Order: sequence, then structure tokens, then C-alpha cells
Amino acid sequence: GTPPNSFNWQTRDKKKNFLRFEGLTPTSFYEEHVGLELDEYVCLINCPMSDKEYNKVYTVDYLGNVAEGHPIRYLNVESHKMKEATIRSLQNDEPVWFGCDVSKHFNRDLGVMDIDLFDYDSFYDLEFGMDKAARLEYGDSQMTHAMLFTGVDLNSKNEPIKWRVENSWGNKGGDKGYHIMTDKWFDEYNYEVVVHKSCLPDDLLELFMKEEAVRLEPWDPMGALAK
Repeated sequence: GTPPNSFNWQTRDKKKNFLRFEGLTPTSFYEEHVGLELDEYVCLINCPMSDKEYNKVYTVDYLGNVAEGHPIRYLNVESHKMKEATIRSLQNDEPVWFGCDVSKHFNRDLGVMDIDLFDYDSFYDLEFGMDKAARLEYGDSQMTHAMLFTGVDLNSKNEPIKWRVENSWGNKGGDKGYHIMTDKWFDEYNYEVVVHKSCLPDDLLELFMKEEAVRLEPWDPMGALAK
């Protein structure tokens, strides 16, 4: 429907204090309670499908939550480049929003995302050999959920071992709603991150800003998270 000209909003802060704000407009809400310069953030995807090239920009038809707003822009990069940008953001004390397929190899009670968590091969006496590209091509995997990276464990070579994840399903599961993701799980089932422009090397930032976006159909797996 038609957005209201003004609205009231109530919430609680971290200390559970009740807060109420009246007469807000969409613009004043953004300025007073969001504050982020959203134009300074970029969206990276890792999509190794046969119809998508790395270092190319993509958009998805009809994807977005504002009519006639800015179309989404995805820069498709290798997984290691996505990790590098994510690590830079975390080292700058800024968490990272990401989109993944949360249904795969995830134990919610333990709060663990690990591709070796369940031994399906032995149980079914089958070898599950599809790689990330094949799972996307055949509809076995797509983005289903968004969460937040809040930390990363690096080895002596500054390579990621595991990631700390904040979920949005309340305090149940994991460590009061926080989970652990192995780096292998990141490679296989993480598809998208949003980071500040400063976290990208100059060559990737130039591609993101200047490359003409290739249009994808509304049913493409890279648009699944907005359904």
C-alpha cells in the first residue's frame, strides 16, 4: 500500500529499557536510527554457475523492496576474495551481513555449520559429488537465510579457520544465538556478503562501480533470498 507520511515506533534498547518515538518520517527514521551511508556499501556474490563469470556485475529483474528504487548490483568474485573483504570489515570492527543456504549441514542446537557434521555418504552408501556450481544449477541449493558475521578465527598465516555468526532466531541454539561456521562451509554454502567500499581492492571497486550489470531472470538463485 501507500507508505504513511509519518509513523510511531517503539522498541527496547540493549538494557531492555522501553523507548518510543513519535511523528517519524521515513527520512527522519533513517537519519536518526539507521545512520549508515548505504551508498558506501557493496554486495559481493560467489556464484560459480556456468552462465555467470567472475569479475562481472549482475542484477536481478524485479528484485528490491522500493518501487523504482536503485536496482541491486552484485559483483561476482571468487570465494577467497569474498573472504578477504569480509575479514577486512571485521578487522575494522564492522560486522558483515551475508546470505547463505542455512539448511545444509547445520545443527541448530549445537550452533555448528560444518560440511563434515553428518556422514551422509556412509549412511546412504552413496557418494554425494555435486560441487557448489552443480548444486546451484540443479536447484539443490540457493540462498535461504541472512545472518551476520561478527568474528573470524585466523591461523598463523592469517587464513580463516572458522567464523562467528550471529543469527536472528533468538537465544535458542548455539551460544545464545551465536553459531560457529567452518571455513569449508563458507566456501560451499555462503553466497553473498555486504561490505563497505573501503574493504575492496581498487580493481574490484572499479568493476563494481563502472561495469554494466548483466540482467538475471527473477527466478535466478541469486535472487532467492528476497522471496
